[in-house]
Amino acid sequence: MPELNTEQQILIAMRKTLAAIIKDVTPPPGMKHPLTEATIQDVRQCLALISAREKELADADGRGGERPYYADEPQSAQVVPITGLGKPRDKSD
Repeated sequence: MPELNTEQQILIAMRKTLAAIIKDVTPPPGMKHPLTEATIQDVRQCLALISAREKELADADGRGGERPYYADEPQSAQVVPITGLGKPRDKSD
């Protein structure tokens, strides 16, 4: 994996910080949210801009298409065991 440049490191730090703030200020269900609706929309817009720029940088570096996935999601690539590959054995052995 190539080294991340300063801009990529800043974007990652900003995304992680905003996500941590969101987690810290999110109230339990049924309680009033401490942030105004305008602030919530601004945070969403910031996260969208960060994501868009991270995607642009990844595409420019040839790293586009990277996406997180759940362990139980079907993958497009299948692992093929190499045991049993080779010349067929003569069954008369």
